Amino acid sequence: MSSDAQTPPQPDEFWQGIAEFNSGEFYACHDTLEALWIEAMEPDKTFYQGILQVAVGIYHLSNLNWRGAAILIGEGLNRLNRYEGDYAGIDVDQLIHDSAALLRGLQTVGEAQVGELAIALNLIPAPQNTTSSTSPLEISADVVLPKIHLL
Repeated sequence: MSSDAQTPPQPDEFWQGIAEFNSGEFYACHDTLEALWIEAMEPDKTFYQGILQVAVGIYHLSNLNWRGAAILIGEGLNRLNRYEGDYAGIDVDQLIHDSAALLRGLQTVGEAQVGELAIALNLIPAPQNTTSSTSPLEISADVVLPKIHLL
């Protein structure tokens, strides 16, 4: 699906959810978009669900829940992949690219290093104890915390 002149404007709550996502308030984003998703009709319904699943996946990552993060980001990507280019004023291609890179990063580090990934992405603070013998996690430069870019 691609956005066109026929795409209706999105409600204020949608933009609130996008702002929450971009400011790292992933649980709040989920709550905001879930309320819209429950009442929405297609094609918005699947779009909202895709974004909120990516948000919940990142929230799981911030809680060091590797499995939950990988599953939810993957499910969100499956839904967002139905939208080409842009939709509802959002650069969906960029969101898909960044979310897919994050999922690959999660899969690469595995459950054992989920904490290091969360620290590298600034989702959680690094421990104060700097006497650790482990080296900092090196992740690919394309593994970033996704942001939702407006068009």
